[in-house]
Amino acid sequence: MSEAGGGRGCGSSVPQRAPWSLVAAAAALCLVAATSVWTAGAAPMSREERQKLGNQVLEMFDHAYGNYMEHAYPADELMPLTCRGRVRGQEPSRGDVDDALGKFSLTLIDSLDTLVVLNKTKEFEDAVRKVLRDVNLDNDVVVSVFETNIRVLGGLLGGHSLAIMLKEKGEYMQWYNDELLQMAKQLGYKLLPAFNTTSGLPYPRINLKFGIRKPEARTGTETDTCTACAGTLILEFAALSRFTGATIFEEYARKALDFLWEKRQRSSNLVGVTINIHTGDWVRKDSGVGAGIDSYYEYLLKAYVLLGDDSFLERFNTHYDAIMRYISQPPLLLDVHIHKPMLNARTWMDALLAFFPGLQVLKGDIRPAIETHEMLYQVIKKHNFLPEAFTTDFRVHWAQHPLRPEFAESTYFLYKATGDPYYLEVGKTLIENLNKYARVPCGFAAMKDVRTGSHEDRMDSFFLAEMFKYLYLLFADKEDIIFDIEDYIFTTEAHLLPLWLSTTNQSISKKNTTSEYTELDDSNFDWTCPNTQILFPNDPLYAQSIREPLKNVVDKSCPRGIIRVREESFRSGAKPPLRARDFMATNPEHLEILKKMGAASSIDAEDGLRFMQEMIELSSQQQKEQQLPPRAVQIVSHPFFGRVVLTAGPAQFGLDLSKHKETRGFVASSKPYNGCSELTNPEAVMGKIALIQRGQCMFAEKARNIQNAGAIGGIVIDDNEGSSSDTAPLFQMAGDGKDTDDIKIPMLFLFSKEGSIILDAIREYEEVEVLLSDKAKDRDPEMENEEQPSSENDSQNQSAEQITSSSQEVDLVDQESPEESSLNSQPESSSPTDTDNAASVSASEQNSNPVENHETTSLDGECTDLDNQLQEQSETEEDSNPNVSWGKKVQPIDSILADWNEDIEAFEMMEKDEL
Repeated sequence: MSEAGGGRGCGSSVPQRAPWSLVAAAAALCLVAATSVWTAGAAPMSREERQKLGNQVLEMFDHAYGNYMEHAYPADELMPLTCRGRVRGQEPSRGDVDDALGKFSLTLIDSLDTLVVLNKTKEFEDAVRKVLRDVNLDNDVVVSVFETNIRVLGGLLGGHSLAIMLKEKGEYMQWYNDELLQMAKQLGYKLLPAFNTTSGLPYPRINLKFGIRKPEARTGTETDTCTACAGTLILEFAALSRFTGATIFEEYARKALDFLWEKRQRSSNLVGVTINIHTGDWVRKDSGVGAGIDSYYEYLLKAYVLLGDDSFLERFNTHYDAIMRYISQPPLLLDVHIHKPMLNARTWMDALLAFFPGLQVLKGDIRPAIETHEMLYQVIKKHNFLPEAFTTDFRVHWAQHPLRPEFAESTYFLYKATGDPYYLEVGKTLIENLNKYARVPCGFAAMKDVRTGSHEDRMDSFFLAEMFKYLYLLFADKEDIIFDIEDYIFTTEAHLLPLWLSTTNQSISKKNTTSEYTELDDSNFDWTCPNTQILFPNDPLYAQSIREPLKNVVDKSCPRGIIRVREESFRSGAKPPLRARDFMATNPEHLEILKKMGAASSIDAEDGLRFMQEMIELSSQQQKEQQLPPRAVQIVSHPFFGRVVLTAGPAQFGLDLSKHKETRGFVASSKPYNGCSELTNPEAVMGKIALIQRGQCMFAEKARNIQNAGAIGGIVIDDNEGSSSDTAPLFQMAGDGKDTDDIKIPMLFLFSKEGSIILDAIREYEEVEVLLSDKAKDRDPEMENEEQPSSENDSQNQSAEQITSSSQEVDLVDQESPEESSLNSQPESSSPTDTDNAASVSASEQNSNPVENHETTSLDGECTDLDNQLQEQSETEEDSNPNVSWGKKVQPIDSILADWNEDIEAFEMMEKDEL
């Protein structure tokens, strides 16, 4: 889904109250772990080790949840670096991300059913009482309809589902009288005005107090919404209707789904990312399975399981067939254009698609699920976490990682399907990485940059709602859970809804509208109901044999071909299309090819579109290639021991930390502090790393003055009080226009907030040692043993944690090579008194990696093994199934030319696109 991503799964059976047809469907769709077949290839994990890992997950949850309750509640989320709550309006705006915050104790509501799954029933009862006592749903705040539905409405319904289950058991929640359900109903009515559109698609935002379009509402003027935003409502809204008997909620959610289905692109059966809520026109016509669309597909399949309506299954299968024809390029899942599905719309993939292998397990298509999951795991092994976006040759495109749970979710469902202990080892790796790289004294912090290992002061509610739930279930035995998880379906936020709702308050007409729009191919419905007896026929090594060819796919230097080629043309001896990287304006043959593009045939037109896309990307990359990657300042002295890592801006002069060994030393403030004249305290900075303040002279002049005083490095601290890399664009320090070869020491830049962490440490501990490097280094093993994480903040380290908590970037990472990191830059204005040269980095681009990206469009001659293997596989598939032969699809020339200008705009939009 668009922001949270998450729990796309369900149990594998329904209670006896459900009709047998639904029992069969649910049992088939949601695989039974007890009957799954163990796939050989990984040593079985002992029950003792699984219990140990399960207990470790419980301790990690306690660390995250306990710190939220201690330092943040009743705020919506915890800021784990500053050990305080994130209250909307009191922190710098993060844009659309903040639309999830509604001043309704988001993390507590999102965590309710997690507490029960983790067998923390006493804590659950206390949490429910707090929600009923403290949470107000009538706040004057504009929130995302999508996020509020999946996190808050879903959280209340999940909490209610398990509250009535516990009450029936007779030990806990005996006082409960549907109070959470009444809150859910209140919230549901507050969301209904968003559906007041001619299409039935909801507005993307609503004011909890004033609704839509009133002057005081400050919303209701939007025209666009994402497909997932409008298509991820049916489970929660239908459950609310079934629980309460108020049919209006399910009716509105169904109408939105019906409209999206009707507006799909008829020839490709794909949907776009963004749609106009009034006209139904597609605003963004690229299509994939990641951000903006993902949970729309998920909810079609799960709506069939929960509601028993065949039309949802038929729609899902129709879309799934299109996905496997056009978007799936195993092991990759690449976005395409809905009206030209043979043309890729992007050269990168976003992290939210990591849910898709889990959905494929529920569908029963196990082979591509194993392939994509293994590819993602290889990316994680390279970067420790899944970057927010990565290229087709597995380099970082967007470097953030907000602790998303989608990969853990797919890991859980693949283990349920296969019983292969390999996936237990994958889960163990996830636990180790979270503890090693994301754990901080006040919780777990999102990764701001997986390359440098810096942190962001952020712990989203979905981390507690989903991550710990899936990890615990991965290692738990049936007897470890106090209820039967298979009696429930997981929403996209991993909230639990009982399957017996399928037979409750069935007053919604189940008109099958699917056949009105498309001729359905019966083959779409093959393998809808997976059976473990045929998933791995007579081959205990089945899953391993699928994974094995992908083991080294990420480490290979040659990129996967990102633009589909015309297989038939190449096989017949025709010349390959002109690539942007090869184009020469002085080559007459190239100019002639260029003239033909878009005029001679549909094939030439598609070549022209590819060429334009490549030229746009190439131009952008060439502008960015000269930029330097971010650097790291790591505090290594007691009591930090490398736990604190600050993201630092590089300099265009001095020692290049990516080519030389890191610089380590104690820090000392220079006098004068601005470093703009000869230092009066050379003895204090001799052999140390000098701290100097930005302003009043050029960076190079500061570097020369501290170098002459004997400093081994320099850290420039911003003089703009309160500035932080969390909210401001990073930048690199430029020279003074003169020859700077005389500067031999490394120079790094810190914003005010990061710099204050070092200054506070000096005031507290006097001697502070830091490491200047291209990326964070692992802590010393002895230090590691000395600093074992605990669920509570150790009093002996309280002072250090207070300083640590004010950091915006804290980390313990060993990441990829320094050559694979870079920052984009553009001019940044400075204060009138500041004459420093600075090449600023755009906030929207600071996490991309153009130095890496320029390689993604290459198809080097030596990169033949993987491509040949994939081409042979493609040819085999085409021979066996002519209906999916990409090479034989030719679109009318008029159709392609009519969309020419539109595609150019789309390509340019991709360059600026953010998750």
